[in-house]
Amino acid sequence: MSRYWSKVVEQLSPYVPGEQPKLDNLVKLNTNENPYGPSPKVIAAIQAELGDNLRLYPDPSSTQLRQTVADYYGIQAEQVFVGNGSDEVLAHLFNALLKHDKPILFPDITYSFYPVYAALYGIDCQCVPLAEDFSLQVKDYVQPNGGIIFPNPNAPTGQLVSLADIEWLLQNNTDSVVVIDEAYIDFGGESAVTLIDSYPNLLVTQTLSKSRSLAGLRVGLAMGHVDLIEALIRVKDSFNSYPMDSLASAGAVAAFEDKTWFESTCNKVITSRQKLTEALTQLGFDVQPSAANFVFACHPQRDAAELAAALRDKGVIVRHFRLDRIEQYLRITIGTPEQNGVLLDALKSILA
Repeated sequence: MSRYWSKVVEQLSPYVPGEQPKLDNLVKLNTNENPYGPSPKVIAAIQAELGDNLRLYPDPSSTQLRQTVADYYGIQAEQVFVGNGSDEVLAHLFNALLKHDKPILFPDITYSFYPVYAALYGIDCQCVPLAEDFSLQVKDYVQPNGGIIFPNPNAPTGQLVSLADIEWLLQNNTDSVVVIDEAYIDFGGESAVTLIDSYPNLLVTQTLSKSRSLAGLRVGLAMGHVDLIEALIRVKDSFNSYPMDSLASAGAVAAFEDKTWFESTCNKVITSRQKLTEALTQLGFDVQPSAANFVFACHPQRDAAELAAALRDKGVIVRHFRLDRIEQYLRITIGTPEQNGVLLDALKSILA
């Protein structure tokens, strides 16, 4: 511990991202990356942007990208905020919209960056337990709070909250912001963006890392009432006026414009998820219902940590969380049919 550190640094427990190993012939199913590459139009757009203009600063307002997103969802550009990955967007909204006297609420099993942001910005937080079956019950969130945030589908469980339940929560929680983190919504859910014109306290966040195969480009966004977006812009411009570089903006615009490629890759993942779920069930796993690009599974007779280690020995990496309630579960990213086949062959060998 350095004597030059500020007190806040001493108290932080930073987020631990999924492992990014540098191994050959690895089947990497641990970080929920899309197994299919981005649209060729994205690559072409980035290549077209490469040139002398890189000496210039990008548009600080990301005007074209915000308008493209707005057109895609049928909203106004002023209702869209973009940032350097959804994690940056989440960081800004914690600071801009969730820092109040009352504690914020999020599930006890959820995206582990939430408590990190709360600690970083000195925000009191309270975990709301998921039900025994890992479902999120919106009625549990109708209590005094400084804000509510949860992923939909949830991570790492993959379970989906219906749009009707989200609207019920908004109707019964009008005094604070409700943030719906839709990193995985395109793999089986209905976006809450359709509700933002009716509920001024709703903020929806999304990422291009998953369904649009752009984890390496770092593009995230938020959509909501103009007052919420203005708060995010004020924080952004007090932190970094140019978070979106020219290449990322060009690639993101192309990704939204190529709807055919987007729908095709999402459908491939959804089909593979169903087949993998059935195959894991046949091997004796209990698999949670998933609307994401991963499944959450446990085997009643086998320790999850030992299974993860055995899979690694066979060149397959999945995610294991040493956390209460889920220490016997594995989160398995949906890969290509070939990658899923390698996973299943490895599991058959291990279980035998």
